Amino acid sequence: MKTLEKFLFSILFVYFSGFSTSPELLGIKEARNFQLPREMHVGEEITYVVKYGLFKLGEVKLQILERKEKNESVFYKTRAYIDSYSGIPFVDLHQIYESDFNSGEFSNYFRHTEREKDYVKFTEYFFDYTNKTVHIKKGKYKPYQIWTDSTTEVNNYCQDGLSLFYYARLNTGIKKSVGVPCFITEKFVSTKINFYDTIDKISIGAVDYDIPCCHLDGYADFVSIFGLTGNFEGWFTNDEHAVPTIAKMKVVIGNVTLELKSWRKKNWSPPKFNS
Repeated sequence: MKTLEKFLFSILFVYFSGFSTSPELLGIKEARNFQLPREMHVGEEITYVVKYGLFKLGEVKLQILERKEKNESVFYKTRAYIDSYSGIPFVDLHQIYESDFNSGEFSNYFRHTEREKDYVKFTEYFFDYTNKTVHIKKGKYKPYQIWTDSTTEVNNYCQDGLSLFYYARLNTGIKKSVGVPCFITEKFVSTKINFYDTIDKISIGAVDYDIPCCHLDGYADFVSIFGLTGNFEGWFTNDEHAVPTIAKMKVVIGNVTLELKSWRKKNWSPPKFNS
């Protein structure tokens, strides 16, 4: 049932277009959006529940692990966990994604691991923009074995599937449309993202008030390793943190919705919408 598992693969690639009875998009107000730059804080951990219609399939947990400065640039190390709930028929999914990137502008390193029955398989991308190459390694642990060890040419700064999420997060609230170069499933592709400067009023189950959010949508004309294909959209809190609150996307066999469930973030809660 690998096809069903692709519901959960989709979650990390930016955002969404699906259906759910809750939360609801309640209305739109004229923009008074928070000015850039957005802030990313080490130690942040945010968790989302993944829904397919009325069914809850699992959770996604996103972490910011490290921040470094080098040559007047800021680099972040991030990680994401995707785990299906126990008891879901035909699904036992446990994946980890890691990305090291430059302030959301390009990826330096990407890693994906997935637990199989008898081993853990992995994919790694090492980007070397100076020499215009990306080194690709694929294989498994327990026992260790390399399946692919190759190098290909790279002509643009690229995002990976996880760094693309943070690129979108760091650029919300400014009206613009961009085509973002990406390297996904060993292919160079482009993702169209439309950013808007209006503020939407969003309701989620984690708080008992409405949240002001910036909106984006876009289109992927390929199928990523996460199952994303076609239209997606997402809403991010209208503050310096730009935390995703609700996300919808089309995957290979349907539509899924993500909703902010919990967070560990110092001195932060979702902002309240002021009418």
